[in-house]
Amino acid sequence: MRLLDRMQPLGLLALRLVVGTIMIGHGYGKVFHGGLAQHVARVSNLGLPGWLAYLSAFTEFFGGMLLIAGLFTRCVSLAVMIDMLVAMWKVHWKNGMFGKGGYELVLTVATIAFALIFFGGGPIALDAIRGGGRKGGKPSKA
Repeated sequence: MRLLDRMQPLGLLALRLVVGTIMIGHGYGKVFHGGLAQHVARVSNLGLPGWLAYLSAFTEFFGGMLLIAGLFTRCVSLAVMIDMLVAMWKVHWKNGMFGKGGYELVLTVATIAFALIFFGGGPIALDAIRGGGRKGGKPSKA
């Protein structure tokens, strides 16, 4: 199925757009409208250092924008995956996978972020324009 193989860049674009949009939506209220102080308190109440709330909020909001653009995709995806795994562990696990407040969504987002760590943003991404992290922007001849 050569046609499907040639369409793989659209698949990576779709993954980035969906995860980026979800992350922006979750981070917006934490970064703006006084939500950051509430988020710091919430993270502290979970037994984690309050400063991690800043990393979480900025990863969600600004990381979501970077994912949509396809810029620093692998690094941002690692941060998103960690953010989602911590949210699953500290907030959602007790509700089960499919219960109200369950970890179904965060597991899905973490899994997509995991895949993007290995696949990168693809050719329809700013990473591809800037060389995708490869020296000189040229593919390796391994």
